[in-house]
Amino acid sequence: MKNFVIIGGSSGIGNALALQLASSGNNVYATYKNTPVVETQGVRFYPYDVLADNPAPAFLPDKIDGLVYCPGSIDLKPFARIKPEDFTADFNLQVMGAVKIIQAALPKLRESAQGAIVLFSTVAVKMGFPFHSKVAASKGAIEGLTRALAAEFAPKIRVNCISPSITDTPLAAVLLSTNEKKEANAQRHPLKSIGKADDIASMAAYLLSDQGKWITGQIFSVDGGMSSIKN
Repeated sequence: MKNFVIIGGSSGIGNALALQLASSGNNVYATYKNTPVVETQGVRFYPYDVLADNPAPAFLPDKIDGLVYCPGSIDLKPFARIKPEDFTADFNLQVMGAVKIIQAALPKLRESAQGAIVLFSTVAVKMGFPFHSKVAASKGAIEGLTRALAAEFAPKIRVNCISPSITDTPLAAVLLSTNEKKEANAQRHPLKSIGKADDIASMAAYLLSDQGKWITGQIFSVDGGMSSIKN
């Protein structure tokens, strides 16, 4: 039985991952920001604001086998309409939030026989899409952070990153609000479908598991083939 901490585990990919890990008999400590969540299928939930200047959260167990940072945003605008402070706010959420919780959890990750960290990027870092400058800038930093920390923490702690395309979660609800939008987005992918939360969560669960024990410093594209296939 392992201890896993999921920051942003109340919905979307984070929640799907929390349920997958708990169903395998692990202890799962998940966080929410605004809406309280009661324990669900063995997943314990705690309030946590990634932007607050807090010390190590009290809910962290003495030993952490896996840490996952899920908070993010999708705010697509023309570059000319984005203020510099908007870039800063997005960077704080997607990068500095991850930095703070990793630093807080690091001593506890080192207590594990094989600690692991999973972060999230986006296909827009590799591909380059219009109106994605803000999210691509922040997630590009996450990819660099992944490789740097993987080098620094080896061999004790593995660090990997998953880069999805659009996934059917509350975060992407505006982009998938009608059947027409869903079909149009599905057709942009070689596999002609939109990713589900469980698709991405399954990859994260693998990277956290003993099966992924020889993998670190990698960016995994889980994107329906978008980043590597044109058909």
